[in-house]
Amino acid sequence: MMPKKHWAERLVDGADLSGEPMPGVPVVELAGDRRVLIERHGGVTEYSGEKICVKVRYGTVAVCGCGLELTCMTREQLVITGRIDSLQLLRRRA
Repeated sequence: MMPKKHWAERLVDGADLSGEPMPGVPVVELAGDRRVLIERHGGVTEYSGEKICVKVRYGTVAVCGCGLELTCMTREQLVITGRIDSLQLLRRRA
């Protein structure tokens, strides 16, 4: 049985706004292989030059690469730069 959709997800589906982010949902934007922007994050959980993990609503976003740096961080968004090899969403278990 599939889990019930949140009311906001049903609204977006019904209004055909699938390209627009829902309120409160994290946004992860990859710019080439040198920059990642994460909006609506919950903080950094792991940090090194090869891997930076960021907590989001659904789990963790793991950015792996070389020479990674957290170049900007506010309560709403953060920017990771360096050579990005992979970007992964690690869902937490329900």
